[in-house]
Amino acid sequence: MTTSTHTIEHVRVETPKAFAEVARAFERELGPYDAAVFQAFRAAPPMAEEGHARLEPMAGPSGFVLFGTTDHGWLVSLFGSIPKQAVQYVVGNPLLAVAMTQHHLSAGLYAPLRTLIYEASGKTQVEYDRPSSLLRQFHDDRIASVARTLDRKLEALVETAVE
Repeated sequence: MTTSTHTIEHVRVETPKAFAEVARAFERELGPYDAAVFQAFRAAPPMAEEGHARLEPMAGPSGFVLFGTTDHGWLVSLFGSIPKQAVQYVVGNPLLAVAMTQHHLSAGLYAPLRTLIYEASGKTQVEYDRPSSLLRQFHDDRIASVARTLDRKLEALVETAVE
């Protein structure tokens, strides 16, 4: 077993906008995950160009696909806490994931990404770990380039949701 330590840049954006409004704006920018496309790839792997052509339209205006959500507010309420509005979003782009994982498969630990939107003290918070800081550990310019793209796309997505 080996271990290493890395510094992660954590981003938190606060807005007076209501949780529901921020969540709706965030979700509008995401494309829907289509499991059938991936199932079809398993049955008949496409050539690279065809695969790209079938994956690219999945991304929403932000360039990201919504892979799933977890309602953390509901989860904590199961254990007696006051219900809170808190949803974790799992977002990414399969083509960007491939652009990284083809160089270091371990980069797949950070694809897709996670963003948390929640309400606290009457304000809505959006939090995430900056992708470039997560992926810096690979010391690979090809991954760093994709990570900077992810930084820009995620920052723009959050800005759109909170403005």
